[in-house]
Amino acid sequence: MSKQDNKIDIRIQLAFMWTSLMFCYIYCDYFDLYTPDKISGIINGTSMLNDPWKLFAASVLLVIPSLMIYLSISLPPKINRLLNIGLGVFFALLLSLILTSLDLG
Repeated sequence: MSKQDNKIDIRIQLAFMWTSLMFCYIYCDYFDLYTPDKISGIINGTSMLNDPWKLFAASVLLVIPSLMIYLSISLPPKINRLLNIGLGVFFALLLSLILTSLDLG
């Protein structure tokens, strides 16, 4: 009996990576609720997503990784590769832009 790593299909790996991104979003949103005055800002309408268009844009940004979990498994290889590379680069750039614009200090 030899010990070897079982190969995991790249499609499953991609789906897991998109799932990990979704978990990061959930954890970030959850822990953000513990910042001072966050909940009162949501109740008063002074939060970042206080406009219907901003809320729609945030919803679209969250739907893309959710759909990519399924699409990474079901799409043909060429489309899958292009979509994963394109959206992966887009989200990496978007998140780095958001992180550089935050005032953390």
